[in-house]
Amino acid sequence: MVATQTRTKRDGKYLDLIGYYNPSTTPASFDYDKKKFQDWISKGAIVSDAVKRIVEGKYEYTKYRPGKEETAEKGTEKEVKEEKSVTEETAPATEETPEQA
Repeated sequence: MVATQTRTKRDGKYLDLIGYYNPSTTPASFDYDKKKFQDWISKGAIVSDAVKRIVEGKYEYTKYRPGKEETAEKGTEKEVKEEKSVTEETAPATEETPEQA
């Protein structure tokens, strides 16, 4: 866990090392300097969603599986199908009535 500028590359130079998260150990190991963390937040640092979940203890590591990007972005196939059916049901009818013609 590091503090970095938003324009810096993901694996590029960082401003401060705040802590670490290692999902390879059982259970996953995590430690961070609370004082540094609060100091960077007070300076206006933006905390990523993943770091928020790690600090809150709600983060679940999921192993990367190539070829699954589409379902990860859209959700499961079932969710996509349900979303399509809801959209079709709620779409307004676009038929012309005799008054509109």
